[in-house]
Amino acid sequence: MGNILIVDDHKRVRISLQMLLQDEFDTVNVLSNPKSLLRELQVNSYDIVLLDMNFSAGVNTGNEGLFWMNEILKYDPDLAVVLLTAYGDVELAVTAVKKGATDFVLKPWDNNKLISTLKSALSLRLSKKKIQKLETDKQDLTRELNQNKSEMIGRSTAMMNLRKLMQKVAVTDANVLVLGEHGTGKELIAREIHQQSQRSMKPMVSVDMGAMSESLFESELFGHAKGAFTDAREDRQGRFELASGGTIFLDEIGNLSLAMQAKLLSVLQNRQVIRLGDHQTRSIDIRLVCATNKNLQEMVAEGTFREDLLYRINTIQIEVPSLRDRISDVALLAEYFLMKYATKYDKRRLTYTDEAIDKLQNYPWPGNVRELQHAVEKAVILSEGDKITCEDFLLKQNGVRASNLPPQSFMDMEKQMILTAMERHEGNLTHMARELGVTRPTLYHKIRKYDL
Repeated sequence: MGNILIVDDHKRVRISLQMLLQDEFDTVNVLSNPKSLLRELQVNSYDIVLLDMNFSAGVNTGNEGLFWMNEILKYDPDLAVVLLTAYGDVELAVTAVKKGATDFVLKPWDNNKLISTLKSALSLRLSKKKIQKLETDKQDLTRELNQNKSEMIGRSTAMMNLRKLMQKVAVTDANVLVLGEHGTGKELIAREIHQQSQRSMKPMVSVDMGAMSESLFESELFGHAKGAFTDAREDRQGRFELASGGTIFLDEIGNLSLAMQAKLLSVLQNRQVIRLGDHQTRSIDIRLVCATNKNLQEMVAEGTFREDLLYRINTIQIEVPSLRDRISDVALLAEYFLMKYATKYDKRRLTYTDEAIDKLQNYPWPGNVRELQHAVEKAVILSEGDKITCEDFLLKQNGVRASNLPPQSFMDMEKQMILTAMERHEGNLTHMARELGVTRPTLYHKIRKYDL
């Protein structure tokens, strides 16, 4: 019900107001002199201050009320201040509202109108507190997510150069294109750029473009209005609106069709979105980071990627080195993942044998850091005793899992077919999907599913 403080130098006014409001609010306290007002606010918590505009005998300018209103709002800008004023001071009271007062009430007041005004002021105060709490919780969650996502491990020259470039880029708002093979950690790079930017306390929204169907593209990215399509039961923000103020990360941008590219380009040029089924333009303030494992320059030459879109997303280009190009980081990464999964699976005494580390360093890692991470997790699960040995690592041979046994299930056969198509077409998803008779999003899902 809220707490209210009444500040008025007339005893009858204070008594009348206290009697009127005692059943409407949790706490109703009174002060006769505003000089003790700030001390009272420090001692007790209030939601509303009902403040008279005149206190000195014979003075009716209302300036005292304005002065104490300013002092209250300096102490707590979100405290609701409602002014009690005579009819002749209405113009001054309107000025006070413009300067921060919540509302004013004319003397003599109407009881119902006074209560209604104070209740509205309380509702506004509680709404502000709720918004502040949500914003604080959001910042705390963002900070926690940022802290937990940092896994940039490596001391190789390639990684040191990558960090230097990221530090230069992060402090700007320049659009960034991150290039690299599957499993090199492109999203991790995007997250590090966001964390080091001035937008770090705002959200980073990640969108997997490779898994997004064309029918859902506009709704997911730009939002939709209620009734825009059969299942649109309410208005919904798209990913761009959710990321406004922060960073949006478009992963696998090379997988977009030309039609989807055109719609994306329009939003990036205008920095405005129009929700599906709506006509209102909504401005967005985003930092754009994109990533792909494809050669976009070749795609431009082939006519499968728009050149103007490439220029728009490619202000700064960052190339993430493959793990085989920074083999000196393998042992360090292996130790990091061992610590992570040994804790997860309650095997904290685990260590590697020297032969196991040698095996890891002599392997080409076609799946890059992601493959190493999964290999270590599986080794931790399979290990017996306190040592991880060579035999605990089930690695590929020439890009195919080592096994002398034929496929034993449909999933094994499907996986083998994808691997064969991947080698034949050098990872070109369009050609692979055509050979296998599936759509590109379906193929992309299966590549993720089998960790290929």
